[in-house]
Amino acid sequence: MSQGGRVYSEAEIVEQLSGLPEWNYRDGAIRRSFTTTGWPATMLAANAIAFACEAAGHHADLQLGWSRIEVALHTHSAGGITEKDFETAALIERTLLWRPDSESSLDGPPKPFVW
Repeated sequence: MSQGGRVYSEAEIVEQLSGLPEWNYRDGAIRRSFTTTGWPATMLAANAIAFACEAAGHHADLQLGWSRIEVALHTHSAGGITEKDFETAALIERTLLWRPDSESSLDGPPKPFVW
């Protein structure tokens, strides 16, 4: 087994991405773009991604623009896509798109700043 885990075939990657519908496989990485309300929200989101990735010990490649972030994941040590990439993608989704539910005493932002 490779140092970074079992490398998924392209067919397996596409199958796994059915659970992450906004993500796609392109140029050797699983990718997703997020839109934000502008530069402050982009930086908050980028830092949230960085925190989640650092805590997970698996790091995303990010491209930032004024109101967008593109996330790319692949396991460098394995030379492909592994379970680490799918787990990290799901963690990024939960982190950036989390909102308090109706039972929560938290209000949340008046409008989403990342989608």
